[in-house]
Amino acid sequence: MKNILIIGANGFTGRRMLNDYSTKTIYNVTGSSLRDDILPGGNYRFITTDIRNARAVNALFETVQPDVVINTSALSVPDYCETHHEEAFATNVTAVENLARECQQRGCRFIHLSTDFVFSGDTDKLYTETDTPAPVNYYGVTKWEAEKRILACCSNYAIVRVVVVYGKALPRQHGNILQLVANRLREGQEIRVVSDQWRTPTYVGDIADGVERLIHLNSNGIYHICGSECLTIADIAYRVADYLNLDRSLIRPVTTEEMQEATPRPRFSGLSIKKAREELGYTPHTLEEGMKKMFAN
Repeated sequence: MKNILIIGANGFTGRRMLNDYSTKTIYNVTGSSLRDDILPGGNYRFITTDIRNARAVNALFETVQPDVVINTSALSVPDYCETHHEEAFATNVTAVENLARECQQRGCRFIHLSTDFVFSGDTDKLYTETDTPAPVNYYGVTKWEAEKRILACCSNYAIVRVVVVYGKALPRQHGNILQLVANRLREGQEIRVVSDQWRTPTYVGDIADGVERLIHLNSNGIYHICGSECLTIADIAYRVADYLNLDRSLIRPVTTEEMQEATPRPRFSGLSIKKAREELGYTPHTLEEGMKKMFAN
């Protein structure tokens, strides 16, 4: 039985892993987050920890004695990161390096979630794991720096880049673009969405599946775990409207320039999943399949 420690277990992706893995008898699962368990009662242990505190992290590892550590935590709002550099660096870089060093010292596997935002977006081709990052905002800068520090200090690792994660959110969790679109359209409100930024949206259950495959992999590397369809944000919004039979005329597609976002985003950050398909047997849901699960009653 493997001892699995999931950091960020109150978050959207971390909670999905916590729920999925804790139902399996081959794992002994511990979840950890900055705040108390948002939905207690599952078949797991939960320990509140601030991973920015190195002593607290050391104590967490002493208690759990993990075989595998999965870090899903991050300060991930680009606009916030852009104006709070010190906080973003402490959470997204320094804390991650401390986790990686603890894993190295204790001989456990470290699986860390990164992002498509490490790339510049100055392309029309899906990014592969061998392409060189060049982030255009500070959030992307911190996530790339964390990747580099893991590679420098950890000998048993997997870095997982994900894109526009969606699915059904629990109470007290942040929503996602699909839920936002659905909520606005159901309320009869117009919504502005970017029509010239391309992504490969990812169903949250696929990340849990891909990461579980990496738990049992005996090699290191970076893996793109995301959807297989590359769409604009506007395309995604229209797909939601059509799937739910909502009024698509309320969707107002605008260019990045018209949106006037405070923080730059990559224009094109679709990721290739060829490596994950071939090495992990990873097969993601289509957007339609993911929406069926997300919006099921």
